[in-house]
Formats: sequence, structure tokens, C-alpha cells
Amino acid sequence: MPVIQANGIEIGYEIHGSGQPLVLIAGIGYDRWMWRRMIPGLAAHFRVIAFDNRGVGESSRPPGPYSAEMMASDTAGLIEALDLGPAAVMGHSMGGFIAQALVLSRPDLVRALVLSATNFGGPRHVPVTPAALQVLTDLSLDPVERFRRGLAVSCAPGFAEANPDLIEEWVAYRLNNPIHPDHYQAQLAVGLGLLDEEASFEKRLPQVRQPTLILFGAHDQVVPPANAGLLQRQIPNSQVHILPDAGHFFPIEAPGAAVEAVVRFLQRVESSSL
Repeated sequence: MPVIQANGIEIGYEIHGSGQPLVLIAGIGYDRWMWRRMIPGLAAHFRVIAFDNRGVGESSRPPGPYSAEMMASDTAGLIEALDLGPAAVMGHSMGGFIAQALVLSRPDLVRALVLSATNFGGPRHVPVTPAALQVLTDLSLDPVERFRRGLAVSCAPGFAEANPDLIEEWVAYRLNNPIHPDHYQAQLAVGLGLLDEEASFEKRLPQVRQPTLILFGAHDQVVPPANAGLLQRQIPNSQVHILPDAGHFFPIEAPGAAVEAVVRFLQRVESSSL
């Protein structure tokens, strides 16, 4: 896969399809693998750029902590180096923090925005549910069993049991692509750095003028879908779409439904700009 120099680091990326550019920003601990089930459907309509955030995959892994602004500068550097801007940008979970920082700092590079399973930080966002928090922070389990249970609570109820082959593929991906604890902590600092009210995006989001889709899974316990309405109230030109049969990992759980929602939104954006 190609690697490009941007913002002082190397960034691994891949491009699929043709047309208007769509940049995908992954969540914590994941490289571009997390988009693999959505990319074919999106690439039928757009030029899709998926890349590895700093700390994972084929990108550089400098010491942390990282911040949303730092990683937004990485994304901006990639967009400029590949001459993509302005591009549609979709960020999932931590990637949504990066996407918010990007549109606020470099609005010239963002044509449209998809905020996927994320929040604006600060004291008024809706936090992870107690049930999910208990599973995700239980260090007493064997790491593989902890990962399996984390997938089960992060996906829609019954998804893991109904899709054992996919779960095994997911576990194999993590075993073959472990993230070093130092790099995980460096990425974790992105969200932790937004917890104070002054650091959060909440009061800055009314500045966003780009059309914005806020996309959530109805069963998300990691970033509960109540955050969708909070984001919508702050972003002037925004709309919410809730995927009824998905949890936090809908790019993997429900790629078809997620692709349909994103394509419909971006096609409307394109038609309105003609």
C-alpha cells in the first residue's frame, strides 16, 4: 500500500473508485481495515481514500499523547498532498473527533461531513453505558476473551452470536494487528483531551457550515445515539440518520445500510451544489 509524507509523519493509505473524494477516518485502535466492508459500496460512487491514523497500521507511530487537532493536521496534510480538497470527510468514533477538529480548523478542505458514532466531548455529551464500560474495562479476563466480549457489547444484541465467522475474522485481525499499549494510550488521549468544557467542540460547532450527516447505530452502547440529537442541535446544516439494527461498529455490522445512508446524503449534497 502507498505511503505519503504529511504533517511530519508517514501515512499509509489506499484509494478506491473514482469521482468526488471521500476521506474515511477510523476509530481508536483501528487502521483502514475497519472500513473494508463499506469501501466497495462507497467506491461505486466516489473516490474513496482510507488511511491509517498515526499510531496504527502503516503510518508512523510517534510517542503520544495525540490530540484531535494533531490528527486533524495529519488528515489535512494527506488531503493536500493528494490534492483532494475540498473532500467529503467521514469520521467514526475517535475519527469523528478528528473530523470535527478538521472542519473547524480547515473548513476549506471539507465539502461535506459525516459524523459517525461520535460526540462533541465536554460534560454534556452522553457517555458510554455502565454495562459497556464494565465489559470494556474488565482487565481480569484473558485478552482474547475480553476482546470477544467487547465486540459483543459494542455490536447490536445478538450480532456476535449470529455472525460467528465474522467475529472469528475480527479476532484474527486483532491478533495479527495488535496495537501497542503505548500507541493505544496515545490515541486514547484524543478523547480524554476533549472532556473539559473549554476543550470540547460543543460551543464551536455552530461555526460549521458544511452539510453534515450524523450517523448512529440504534444499539450503540459505546457512544449512545442520544448524542446524535445533541450534535444536530449544534450544527446548523445537519441531519440525523439512525441505523435500526446496528451498534457502535456499524461499518462492520451493517455496511450495506451505512453505505446507503452515506451515498444518499452525499448525492443530495452534490445535486444541491449544481
